Amino acid sequence: MLPQNLNWISSFLSPGVDTKRYFSCEGGSVPLSCDWGYIKVITANYGRTDHTTCSTGRSLHQLSNVDCFQETSVHVMSKRCDGRKSCSVSAVNSVFSDPCVGTHKYLDVSCLCLPFSKSVTDTHYHSKIGVGNGVIWIHQANYGRRDLVTCPNKLATTPDCYSPQTRNLRSRCNGKKSCQLNASNASFFSDPCPDVHKYLEVMYSCI
Repeated sequence: MLPQNLNWISSFLSPGVDTKRYFSCEGGSVPLSCDWGYIKVITANYGRTDHTTCSTGRSLHQLSNVDCFQETSVHVMSKRCDGRKSCSVSAVNSVFSDPCVGTHKYLDVSCLCLPFSKSVTDTHYHSKIGVGNGVIWIHQANYGRRDLVTCPNKLATTPDCYSPQTRNLRSRCNGKKSCQLNASNASFFSDPCPDVHKYLEVMYSCI
């Protein structure tokens, strides 16, 4: 049995793997991208931790709270961006909710580009992932839709359908040489977006 607190990120780090950092003032957006590999969000905060970032044209009152943290920022960024080649997330209250009313906020994100393997299974279909020497480790999984291009369909009407399945698939697949994947509402006990054509997206590696 593999330890659940495995520090898998460190196994990918090398002198050629650099953390990228992105900022956007409230109302803008943060575009993340990887020329090679896939995005893995490391840190994120929608709030304010200093007086100077995104301060132009703002009153002292809007900049005074430098202890403003949105604790769900990493989760929000990860479900939208982990395992993708590129993504763009708006720095707005409607995405993150407002951690400090009256404060002008900004989005601060750091990420890595990591060499995952990727599996996409169209809804109502089955697939299998496997590794050679070693065993499977699931990094990220989502049942829903995060873009309008993957698994094209006339019902692919939104890129914002999230049902994170990382914990579920880790319990089923981690430590195995191969694992069966089923993309269906029944497999994940719910429909995250009725009437939208979904797919199961899984990022994994061999350890």
